Amino acid sequence: MAAIIIEKTGGVKVDVAFNGNKVILGDDEMTLNLAKYERDDPVHIDIGLNAWGFLTFGVSDRYAVQLEIPARSYVFQESEDEVDENGNAKIEKIAQPFDMSKVTVILWGRTAEEIAEGGNNDE
Repeated sequence: MAAIIIEKTGGVKVDVAFNGNKVILGDDEMTLNLAKYERDDPVHIDIGLNAWGFLTFGVSDRYAVQLEIPARSYVFQESEDEVDENGNAKIEKIAQPFDMSKVTVILWGRTAEEIAEGGNNDE
């Protein structure tokens, strides 16, 4: 299942495609395996456009895409093999598989003039 898409501003957005746990930005310009970025705390990744219209990690001249990956989720279950010092089944913490449908992709647009200028914003 694909991620949650939010169009933050009007204008032309960076193309976004999904393939499994990967998000593909632009015309195959940048591919990220989001499962590798999942942590126990939420992760926020900024992708910017520089003065020449190239996608960059972090904010350059302007926002292009923001990726919000929620914290890893776990289930807790009793161990079938292990017991604690009191003879009770130990509780195991098991990470759930990465779920792309919980990722939020925020898209920022550019005007046709900004695109024609190569992404440069001389405002």
